Amino acid sequence: MPGAGQLAPEPPPTGQPTPDPLGDVMKIDDWLLEILACPKCHAPLRADAEASELVCTSAECGLAYPVRDDIPVLLVDEARDPQAG
Repeated sequence: MPGAGQLAPEPPPTGQPTPDPLGDVMKIDDWLLEILACPKCHAPLRADAEASELVCTSAECGLAYPVRDDIPVLLVDEARDPQAG
């Protein structure tokens, strides 16, 4: 409960993602996602908010790049290969 002179935090506007108690909601702007491409094969990327990753849409590549502190880490060496098991 807020003390004297303090306001309670306002809820996010309707339609906006609600952060979990830890504040771990991936925020990638749509305009940025439209221009990002897989560094390995240059295919478009799609956001996987649950895993906090950007995933390559190419069936041959399919690498998943981590997003840390809302910053995509587009390094092939840092990517996870979901097809590897």
